[in-house]
Amino acid sequence: MTASTTFDPRPQLAASLDQVERQIDSMKPDDLGRPTPCAEYDVRTLLAHLIAVLRKLTAVRAGDNFAEVTDPADDLDDDGRSAFRHARAELERAWTPDAALEDKYTLPYGTMTGRELLDAYTHEFTVHAWDLCRALGDGDDLDPELAVAALDWYTLNVPADDRSEGGPFGPAAAVSDDADPYTRLAAFVGRST
Repeated sequence: MTASTTFDPRPQLAASLDQVERQIDSMKPDDLGRPTPCAEYDVRTLLAHLIAVLRKLTAVRAGDNFAEVTDPADDLDDDGRSAFRHARAELERAWTPDAALEDKYTLPYGTMTGRELLDAYTHEFTVHAWDLCRALGDGDDLDPELAVAALDWYTLNVPADDRSEGGPFGPAAAVSDDADPYTRLAAFVGRST
């Protein structure tokens, strides 16, 4: 994973989380059981996963074990809105110091700087914002620049020809050359568009 030593991923992470939060705010109670393009999750389980990821990033910053955070989260309130907002606020508080970006963190899949870690998870949130948008049928009010950045990151770090069977990413799907950035991103990470 590569990230420039001057790049601050926190503004882009905030923009990606804003997209997720807009999708969450648009949910109705009966939306929680809807399927998402992320085959293993319905809306409720995807929301629980996103909350867990926020908690994992906060935990690793505190020096705790990333893998010990329950994923998906198992303590959602009725619709997950307040749990998401609380987990996001905790993450943003934990990652406020600039030194957090240069510190090194060990995760189950390797050691990286905070800059690299937040950059990687920014793109996961970007993909999942699209998943929620598709599941909720809420239109396409997603920032295309985030999709372009995510696609660049995934192309470099999760090449289509280097994926294992049963991993978190399916085979890349073909899309037309004029497809919008989110369609290209979703297809690259193996989502059905």
